[in-house]
Amino acid sequence: MSEAPYQVIAAELRRRIEVGELQPGDRVPSTRALVRDFGVAMATATKALQVLQAERLVHASPGVGTVVGPPPRSRRTADGVADRSRLGGAAVAGGARSAERAVLDGVRRAEGTAADGLDRDEIVRMGIAIADAEGLAALSMRRIASELGVSTMALYRYVGGKESLVVQMVNEAIGEFPLGEVPEYWRDALAQVARVHWAAYRRHLWLASAISLSRPQLVPRLLPHTDAVLGALRGFEKAAALSTMISLFAYIRGIALVMEAEAQAEQDTGVTADEWVTQQSEQLAALVAAGNLGAFRELLADGFDYEYDLDQLFEFGLGVFLDGLEARR
Repeated sequence: MSEAPYQVIAAELRRRIEVGELQPGDRVPSTRALVRDFGVAMATATKALQVLQAERLVHASPGVGTVVGPPPRSRRTADGVADRSRLGGAAVAGGARSAERAVLDGVRRAEGTAADGLDRDEIVRMGIAIADAEGLAALSMRRIASELGVSTMALYRYVGGKESLVVQMVNEAIGEFPLGEVPEYWRDALAQVARVHWAAYRRHLWLASAISLSRPQLVPRLLPHTDAVLGALRGFEKAAALSTMISLFAYIRGIALVMEAEAQAEQDTGVTADEWVTQQSEQLAALVAAGNLGAFRELLADGFDYEYDLDQLFEFGLGVFLDGLEARR
């Protein structure tokens, strides 16, 4: 049985590390580079890096990407030991030791870094890096602490618990896609907001599942998007405007969730959506014939081949939504 595409990529990167083509600390090819070089889907490239991360051959470095080497578990601990050793050598009494530690902490705060070397932005960026590479299910406070080389409890002082962290990750991720100047024409305004959200969901596949429509989180960088939609719907009765806004965001999020599920399925199986459809074609034809499903039979006649492109599907559905809204207005 041949290896899945992600296993082939992982084996090649593993070889490069073993022979020294990629040295510790070197950045490994990004998922986009792997997509280009190996001709695979983004999910397949992500799965390959995930395999190497599980083997501790590479790790995600916030602001850098995926680099060669195990996660720096001991980096901050070692720094902390060194700091305590210097303080201990300089102090002759407990009071003097505490005073020197307080001075050191003050210097670090003045430099914008906490006494344990952590800061909120670094934690949030690491959370995003993990979720981007492995999905939101792989995110945990323990995992982030492991990647940053700190204790799990140290994280809570900066970001609260996991639920609070995810909200901050959403805020940071959506901030990468500024709304810009909103057009005055209502249809253009709604389309712009929708496309900004779609671009964010395309970049961060976990984002759609992190946002709740039934219990919406208070995300500062999302509120202007909501305001822009409500502004475009002036003239609607208030309840109708709110229902329209929720329906629009639900549509975008729903398509994005399909994208996330497909990426996960491809990671797990190494089989693309097109390959899966091909594998199911004979069984589908048998079910259509057995069930006397006339509409299906007409659809599949003459070798009809549908290109399942989520970007095209998103734009088609958005057009249908806006056309319907225009008729209602």
